[in-house]
Amino acid sequence: MSVSRTSSSSSSRLSSATRVALAGGIALSSVVLLSGTAFAHVSVQPQGEAAKGGYATVNIKVPNERDNASTVKLEVNFPLDHPLASVMPQPIPGWKAEVTKSKLSKPLELHGKKINEAVSKVTWTADGSKIGPGQFQQFPLSLGQLPEDADELVLKAIQTYDNKEVVRWIEEAKDGADEPQNPAPVLKLSAASGDHHGGGATAPSASASGDAKSGHDDKAGAHEEKTAAASSSSSDTTARILGVIGILVGIAGVAFGVLAGRRRSA
Repeated sequence: MSVSRTSSSSSSRLSSATRVALAGGIALSSVVLLSGTAFAHVSVQPQGEAAKGGYATVNIKVPNERDNASTVKLEVNFPLDHPLASVMPQPIPGWKAEVTKSKLSKPLELHGKKINEAVSKVTWTADGSKIGPGQFQQFPLSLGQLPEDADELVLKAIQTYDNKEVVRWIEEAKDGADEPQNPAPVLKLSAASGDHHGGGATAPSASASGDAKSGHDDKAGAHEEKTAAASSSSSDTTARILGVIGILVGIAGVAFGVLAGRRRSA
């Protein structure tokens, strides 16, 4: 009777463990699938900061979503309601970049000059390369001057495969709504900073550099003195220890000699 109950209990525990493992596997699979879907979109990622009124370097990240086709063309469109006077693609081996400009209805002023046209599109076409299945490619761009009156820039992209399939990443997300199936890449702009060229902190002045160098030398000298003192102290301590050991060895030798002499006398 007890054997039957034990067997039933073990089966119950095994069944529960199996259900938990199965549920965990399904949950993990769902997470992986959803993650793959979320990261499969064409996106724009700044390298460092993309501040309002400044300049920035960004990467247009293009994953290949097809198992039987390769990406051979990418077109990125720039909004003319917040025009960018300068958009420069970085050369990429195996890809040809073409920059298209359009006339502005309202001239753009940059560095005291009026500009009547701005970049409206950059197109990359495969020229000996491609984005194969299971691969992605980044297309770097230098942008500027970023608008001061916008929180983001929507860069609508069009991806073309070698089987003539075209995917339009042009859908804009709406507040409170689910993410669209083919969302457009969005470049978030941070608050304006003092440095409008996207650089870091300014270099120190010559006097400040000299003072810093002098201070560094003083600290280095003090450090060397401390090191030398520590080394000297360590040497003295070692010498003392060796001296004590030598005395103890000598005493032990004398004692051994006396003891040996007594044994011979006996």
